[in-house]
Amino acid sequence: MERFDSSPETALEWYRAGKGAALATVVETWGSAPRRVGAQLVIAGDGRIEGSVSGGCVEGAVIVEALEAIEEGEARLLEFGVSDDDAFAVGLACGGTIRVLVEPVGKVLPEPMLAELVAARARREPLAYEVNTETGHRALRRNAYTERLRMDRSGFEEDGQTFVAVHNPPLRLIVIGAVHIAQALVPMARLAGYDPAIVDPREAFASDARFPGETILTDWPDEAVSKLGLDTRTALVLLTHDPKLDDPALQAALSADVFYIGALGSKRTHAKRIDRMKQSGFTDEQISRIHGPIGLDIGAASPSEIAVAILAQMTAVLRGKA
Repeated sequence: MERFDSSPETALEWYRAGKGAALATVVETWGSAPRRVGAQLVIAGDGRIEGSVSGGCVEGAVIVEALEAIEEGEARLLEFGVSDDDAFAVGLACGGTIRVLVEPVGKVLPEPMLAELVAARARREPLAYEVNTETGHRALRRNAYTERLRMDRSGFEEDGQTFVAVHNPPLRLIVIGAVHIAQALVPMARLAGYDPAIVDPREAFASDARFPGETILTDWPDEAVSKLGLDTRTALVLLTHDPKLDDPALQAALSADVFYIGALGSKRTHAKRIDRMKQSGFTDEQISRIHGPIGLDIGAASPSEIAVAILAQMTAVLRGKA
């Protein structure tokens, strides 16, 4: 998964600073593409750039076109063929073709629309940006393109004219319990594009030495998840085996709209967990969202294997496969 792209924020900042700015977005690819559809490059009127649309294959040409587009105040839809040699230079086995939409901020992409998009991203609100490449009609869509949002899949609709750019908040993983499994799961999740946070009031477990460079909260779990926030791009993983620690966070998650809840423990332990949640007033439908015992059944035994099973199950749920 791509890391969080700050191109819209940068474009708005540069435009408001009087430099002029354009957003270049990969709208279609064929063959082996260095960047996925939706990847963005922002170009300032003074030639400054941030981001990437091809990993270096066609950036130079896109910058030239973008500077002309800013000058003229018109959008441009560009198509580039990437040769096998150029593709090999950026680590790909073969070349391909990419289409890039260049939109100057202001005359083409209205500043208020870009500002609204940036504000929604800051609120961790999933949003789709829709543009018709034939008519130039642009809009921000909420509560639309559900499948695209779930799959993080920008692209053209069937009409071949309506391009939809998905703007999802970064994925977040909240782990309750700074245990051995967490030590394996956290770096794996970070590689998969998650922003992890570890919660454990037991400071002997939740230490920088055990989780170097990671976000660690030693608050009580319900207080910690309240600080972090729970939304549709958040996964909650409970690893302590201790109801005093797991249950407060679990109850908060069952009342929220997180996309994944997983809880470590045997079938017997999970049955007791279900009973406690029922006694706390949660419905069967709410409780059915808990994946317990946690992880896909791959015969995992070691902490690292269990972490693989958990991350695989999180991915399956996120992508609608479980």
